[in-house]
Amino acid sequence: MSSTPEYLRELVDDAAIFPPGNAPLDAALRANRTLWQRTPHASVVGAFVVDDARLVELGRVVAEAASEGVPHLDEPLRVSVVVRGGAGALEPTVAWAEKAGLGIAGLEIALRDSATGELTHNARRISAAVDALTADKALDDVPVYVEMPRLYGSPPTPDWFGALDELAGAELRLKLRTGGEDADAFPSPHELAGCIDAALDREMPFKCTAGLHRAVRHGEDDTGFEHHGFLNVLVATRAALDGSSVDDVARVLVETDCDKLTAAIDPERMSSARRWFGSFGSCSVVEPLDDLIALGLLESA
Repeated sequence: MSSTPEYLRELVDDAAIFPPGNAPLDAALRANRTLWQRTPHASVVGAFVVDDARLVELGRVVAEAASEGVPHLDEPLRVSVVVRGGAGALEPTVAWAEKAGLGIAGLEIALRDSATGELTHNARRISAAVDALTADKALDDVPVYVEMPRLYGSPPTPDWFGALDELAGAELRLKLRTGGEDADAFPSPHELAGCIDAALDREMPFKCTAGLHRAVRHGEDDTGFEHHGFLNVLVATRAALDGSSVDDVARVLVETDCDKLTAAIDPERMSSARRWFGSFGSCSVVEPLDDLIALGLLESA
């Protein structure tokens, strides 16, 4: 795997069981593990994403697959767990993952919105729960990503910024939603650029979720949705780090010229950008690999 550039390693988290892929858990696990036999660039794939309600089921599936000789199950499967139950569900999630024999690579939790302006309060509840787990040594350098409520084109409120400051002060990370099953789930380039800028301004690493299965921004023929490209996000992150304005970062996010984007790729500079843009979850890990090979950023197998 030495031919895989450092800036691409563990870029794609395997979210095959989530929409729109909705792969059965057993099939998703087997495809993930056998990928390591099929491609020299499997190190592009990071954690296996699962929600907290399916941890026990995943532990059972892993044990059955290991007994049947599915490869690369001799060590605990690294999972990023989407926690659905709020701050109070973090502690039992960690306990269930350990009981299931899984290795926690990350935790992902949404910050619950409130019509009465309680975002900062809710952020404190999450940071306090993480602090308690850290003090009990239940979390050992496990990144925790918090998804802020979408802005939908509106300017951030003081409470939104206050919550973000609270999370940054607790050294938690940001999760940005970049797509979904309806048009409203896709943030505008300017909204996404503003969130990237807000994260970097607070020195918060971030990950993205949904909609980023292709490298370059494009429109889907079957839905008509405009999808962000993960390469756009990477180059945009580098541009923001270099001091570009939000408007200029947004212009990188709308770029559809593959040659312009690949020309901006400098491996060393992209590796430093990856310190902040950690990864993205995709229901397909094959499509990102295929795109990177087609763009000449990965060697063909």
